Amino acid sequence: MELPNSFSSMITECDGRWRKMEAGGSTHHSSVQYGSDGTVRIFADYHRTVWADYFIENYPLPSNFQNSEACIEKRVGELKEEVKNLLKHANDHLQGMELIDTLQRLGVAYHFEREIDEILSQIYNAHIEGEDLHAVALHFRLLRQHGYNIPSSVFIKFKEVEGSFKATLKNNVKGLLSLYEATYLGTLEDDILDEALNFAKVHLKSIESQLIPPLATQVLYALEMPLHRRMRRLEAKNYISIYQEDEAQIKVVLELAKLDFHMLQSIHREEVKSISMWWKALGLAKKLTFCRDRVVECYFWILGIYFEPHYSRARIYMTKVIALLSIMDDIYDAYGTREEL
Repeated sequence: MELPNSFSSMITECDGRWRKMEAGGSTHHSSVQYGSDGTVRIFADYHRTVWADYFIENYPLPSNFQNSEACIEKRVGELKEEVKNLLKHANDHLQGMELIDTLQRLGVAYHFEREIDEILSQIYNAHIEGEDLHAVALHFRLLRQHGYNIPSSVFIKFKEVEGSFKATLKNNVKGLLSLYEATYLGTLEDDILDEALNFAKVHLKSIESQLIPPLATQVLYALEMPLHRRMRRLEAKNYISIYQEDEAQIKVVLELAKLDFHMLQSIHREEVKSISMWWKALGLAKKLTFCRDRVVECYFWILGIYFEPHYSRARIYMTKVIALLSIMDDIYDAYGTREEL
């Protein structure tokens, strides 16, 4: 199953608009204007919004939208039960951890919070035997992500007596990638993770050109930006494309991810449409031309904090608050005089 054309095209067109804005320059210039009363005001020449009424006028919902959504919701419910069974009947800790990691990357882990917490509680009390770098690094990252106190000393066994990481690890691409991602959850005291990061990065770069998709794509994305720093919605979109090329894919998980992405995209689309209509009716962008018109960007910021459907009202409220704060910020930063402020 492919992502619906309307949603894919929206993502592509939006990406093009972002690139157009970036090409126009992300920095701004300022000018000084003098009022008839001698008041000196600084005008920041911000880039005009690239969106205009895009989210108000584009992509009207089809007439059969509610019926199709009901069918999708029914299918999602069935798939969720199948995935829950997969989580409950994982053959070993590694299989359970890999499934959790996949669900998180695909953006559907919020459906299985209870099951994931139970598995993580079990693996926290389990000792990962052997020298499987991928298993140890994944174990470390997942637990640290969820607030468990796991020491970085678990990586000591992968070092030689003289202190360097073992040369045999250099060609273990999966292990290096897991180690690389794990190092970004280190603290100031985790010196070994600094060494591990340098080791993993150097060797991933050296073999990157020799890899084939989907592993090559994963390595490329990781070196550009580690998983810990990525926006979860963008990660879900990217990882769906990667996961569907993986020979080890679990079909029910992939189908759930695509359907869930469709459902959330429709929710987010309606939210940004509602916010855009509110912003247009407010009229501040036309009245206060010296301020930034960035309501869509404000929504995107909040979407990066929480994307789940049950946070819909919070996203709308927070976007409105930040958009108004942005206006106030511009007034204080540039337009207002010292006496007025």
